[in-house]
Amino acid sequence: MLVVVEIREETADDLNSIAAVETLAFGRADEADLVDRLRAAGAVMTSLVAEEAGVIAGHVLFSELPIETASGTIRAVALAPVAVVPALQDEGIGSALIREGLEKCRQLGAEAVVVLGGAAYYPRFGFSAEMASLLKAPFSGPEFMALELKPGALSGVAGTVHYAAAFGVEGK
Repeated sequence: MLVVVEIREETADDLNSIAAVETLAFGRADEADLVDRLRAAGAVMTSLVAEEAGVIAGHVLFSELPIETASGTIRAVALAPVAVVPALQDEGIGSALIREGLEKCRQLGAEAVVVLGGAAYYPRFGFSAEMASLLKAPFSGPEFMALELKPGALSGVAGTVHYAAAFGVEGK
């Protein structure tokens, strides 16, 4: 099945549909609540929707995630969450949202992206656990990955990742 979607920035009219997509995709409201908290905190760099036949079928959000290093702060973002309605999963919508979001973040001046997610899924976009290995964060292991949007931004760099308070993980 070929699914054709339009990817665009979210609008105020999309908020209820985004919450529904997040809740359907994850089977709970936690991610929808996270999206609302990130918006309310002004921490969103970009929030994109995939619209199929006039209906929101997917959503991805990138939020500010400064990384403090000995030589200054790296302008980074967190990729979380990404969701597609269950009936349209595995059709490339999530991948299209992520690729478009990464490009948008690059255009907005982000230097790196961090994600906590499937170690079998995110490397296809260039994410790696090795790139994140020197970052101090509430997470570690093969599912904590990073990607440079600016070449060399994380190369050999040790730093502390500062998630927005909306994530509820700072200091853990």
